[in-house]
Amino acid sequence: MNCVFVQLQCAPGTTYKVADAIMDREIHSELYSTSGNYDLLLKLYIPEGEDVGKFIDGNLLTIEGIQRSLTTMTFKAF
Repeated sequence: MNCVFVQLQCAPGTTYKVADAIMDREIHSELYSTSGNYDLLLKLYIPEGEDVGKFIDGNLLTIEGIQRSLTTMTFKAF
């Protein structure tokens, strides 16, 4: 499993709807509301062999209200 963090910027007034839609899809490990340029932060585990971009695009970014995303991939270095 590949661990990635995704920050989401939501359209005004849609953050709770976006969070509910993420919860319904059950694709995340953790989901947080954040301050700053992004409204939500979620931790995902992408199955081995899956294309990270396609997984996020097909399973997450189709949710109405998401305006922008920032994905941070992790690597086992320690």
